[in-house]
Amino acid sequence: MLYSKIEGEGKPFIIMHGFLGMSDNWKTLAGQYVEAGFQIHILDLRNHGRSFHSDEWSYEAMVQDVYEYCQENQLTNIDILGHSMGGKVAMLFATTHPKIVDKLIVADIGPKFYKQHHQDILAGLNAVDFSVKPSRADVEEIVSQYVTDFGTRQFLLKNLYWKEPGQLAFRFNLEVFNNNLDAIGKPLPEELVFDKPTLFIRGGESGYILDSDVDAIKEHFPNLQLETIPGAGHWLHAENPKMFFELTATFLKE
Repeated sequence: MLYSKIEGEGKPFIIMHGFLGMSDNWKTLAGQYVEAGFQIHILDLRNHGRSFHSDEWSYEAMVQDVYEYCQENQLTNIDILGHSMGGKVAMLFATTHPKIVDKLIVADIGPKFYKQHHQDILAGLNAVDFSVKPSRADVEEIVSQYVTDFGTRQFLLKNLYWKEPGQLAFRFNLEVFNNNLDAIGKPLPEELVFDKPTLFIRGGESGYILDSDVDAIKEHFPNLQLETIPGAGHWLHAENPKMFFELTATFLKE
């Protein structure tokens, strides 16, 4: 069963992080959704955060995990939000289990194929040798040689934890990602459609959802609303949480 943080009372609202993320990334926004009257379920997807590790890593497997989570917690008529990889999971979940989902929110990812673009990040993570028992500062110094953006490094290093006294480790399953990185870019199958209310939000400075992608998105999600957060990149919910919350809360209450 997936690890989750459950807060609040009201309509069930599932939130899913992106690649190399975890539920903690959504803690602040989750509190605002609780105040807005939702029961929030922030998930750690398989091979991420505190959820289990598995050699099987695909969108189909992650969707099955979420479905079993909903069954275990007796969740129906849910709203669901996913960012990046989590957005792909949310899209596939909504199109394969439409009876469970009322509204879908996808943050800065489209249903199309994306070629590999995490090579520098993975190179930095793989450069860390935990057998020599590095400190947090040591790990950051190593990763900084491959990942120059400070915000991205801080996002990645949130995954560090003390496996035992004096021994750091990453929470995510790096070995599986190394062996199966193509899985993250796979497109939503062409025939799948979700015709209930759907909100896509993109960052104005992000290249993940282009104007030329919109028609293809509408083929899968005909009841589409598309919003753009000006000046924001791929981590739009962290860069402008106020506008992100306002857009999503308005959509959920319509």
